[in-house]
Amino acid sequence: MHLFSASASPEEAIITGFGLEMGLRDFYLTMEKKVKKEGAKKLFSQLAEIELLHEQRLVELYTAMTKKPASLEDFKNKVVQPAMEGGLTTTEYLNRYNIETENELDILSMAMAIEVQALDLYLRAADSSKTAETKEVLSTIAGEERQHIQKLGQYIDQQMEAA
Repeated sequence: MHLFSASASPEEAIITGFGLEMGLRDFYLTMEKKVKKEGAKKLFSQLAEIELLHEQRLVELYTAMTKKPASLEDFKNKVVQPAMEGGLTTTEYLNRYNIETENELDILSMAMAIEVQALDLYLRAADSSKTAETKEVLSTIAGEERQHIQKLGQYIDQQMEAA
């Protein structure tokens, strides 16, 4: 929660969320390169693309709120470092949790954990926010994270049935 302050403006929440989405996208692109199975590669590619859509959506929200046109590049220049929830980078996550990169279920489980953390973070940040606009932005992002969790759950179920 240190990433979102209760007094954060909607604009600040969007910029912070953008950095988190960049971090998640980096994670999925890294995982896509590490897995061998085509199904997992495709899933990670799809999830990375969804994160890119989230980034674009956040830029649109920012532009609508501030009335200042912004591009993805503008935002990337404002974000100090892409990071996932907890402030860790992809490399730090992989090192900390010692993920077996050849074990598809290990990787998918880690992705699920990250998405659940993202959902929790956005919901808690929305709950503690002092402005209705910020609550709405963070709640919208949380809803999109639920979709990621659902996609991952479906893929994990398919893998378990095939085994």
